[in-house]
Amino acid sequence: MKFILNILWLILGGFAIALEYFFSSLILMITIIGIPFGIQTLKMGSLAIWPFGRTAINMDMSTGCLQTLMNIIWFFCGGIWIALTHLFLGCVLFITIIGIPFGRQHFKLAGLALTPFGKDIVIDD
Repeated sequence: MKFILNILWLILGGFAIALEYFFSSLILMITIIGIPFGIQTLKMGSLAIWPFGRTAINMDMSTGCLQTLMNIIWFFCGGIWIALTHLFLGCVLFITIIGIPFGRQHFKLAGLALTPFGKDIVIDD
């Protein structure tokens, strides 16, 4: 079932969302300062292209305050707008019963878009 939902996700807009993330990642990686942010957009793009059966979890790493600082910079430089976009699309998809699983994936992406540093994408069991 996850495979069918992922295929529908790709056809109905997931591919476009993933392309936007991958293009943004390339733009961010042009500068040395943007490389950590580009890696995070690659992470979000990988989740956006195949979201069913995968989830974002917190990594158990002690990086001090660097991770928190990077999340704060991310939040104010665009993370809030990405998250609001995913929240809006998720709410629109929740209007119909058929759209509920796709709306849940947008909510998952919104959570990752708020604070991507310190999270990893894993396959659900």
